Amino acid sequence: MTANRWGFPDLGLGVGLRTAHYAHILSQEPDVGFFEILTENYLDTGGRPLHILDQVAERYPVVMHGVSMSIGSTDPIDLGYLAKVKALAERTGALWISDHICWTGVLGRNTHDLLPLPYTEESLAHSVARIRKVQEFLERPLVLENPSTYLEFAADDMSEWEFVARLAEEADCGLLFDVNNVYVSAFNHGYDPVAYIDAIPGDRVCQYHLAGHTNKGTHIIDTHSDHVVDPVWELYGHTIRSLGPRATLLEWDADIPPFEVVHAEVRKAEAWRRLEVANVA
Repeated sequence: MTANRWGFPDLGLGVGLRTAHYAHILSQEPDVGFFEILTENYLDTGGRPLHILDQVAERYPVVMHGVSMSIGSTDPIDLGYLAKVKALAERTGALWISDHICWTGVLGRNTHDLLPLPYTEESLAHSVARIRKVQEFLERPLVLENPSTYLEFAADDMSEWEFVARLAEEADCGLLFDVNNVYVSAFNHGYDPVAYIDAIPGDRVCQYHLAGHTNKGTHIIDTHSDHVVDPVWELYGHTIRSLGPRATLLEWDADIPPFEVVHAEVRKAEAWRRLEVANVA
């Protein structure tokens, strides 16, 4: 099984740092490998949130996950935003900085949504050039997540997995591989999620995401509001066999339950991971 090319550590199993769990985390110091922070929650704030984050970063490894880099947009790269991201990474000792393969707005307007890219040669070249500029500014690799999508462009001239794999190689960036997003998009568009997973270069993958979703029958919405479903667990097992074990983050961002419930899902991930690593070994 392949390690990531930058030697980023395998942090084990982690959860997203959410305000609903602040008190529990600081008082109980739960047994998790790391916390992932939503970057934008801590860029333009001070007071209690940043004070809590400082305490968490003293006790646990931290990684950053953003939603506003808009790497596929035609707007100029926001260097002011990147400067804040870089400063926050230095403050927290973040081991890596991630965002999404998407665009979030145009003409200075932020839609606060992760909008899909057309999978074309032009879009690929445009995104690769922007990623390289961002990495030069941040002075570290950028780690990008495959999106969950609900529509496809008629102009697409390659599959999503070919686009993602080529993007990582040509931009020399990392991947945050979201297993639930693969399942969601495969269901929505009718393709084989295993083929997607097996096409991804394992040495580019730095982290995995797992999450629950909402199945509407005709389509699935990536809501992060429930337990991980069995088919996603199965895909997670296949992902470990195909790409190798990586730091894995359990996302639960809506209808957030007590920390113990989220932690129980993390323990499921740990059990799956141990089983697949033992099988491969």
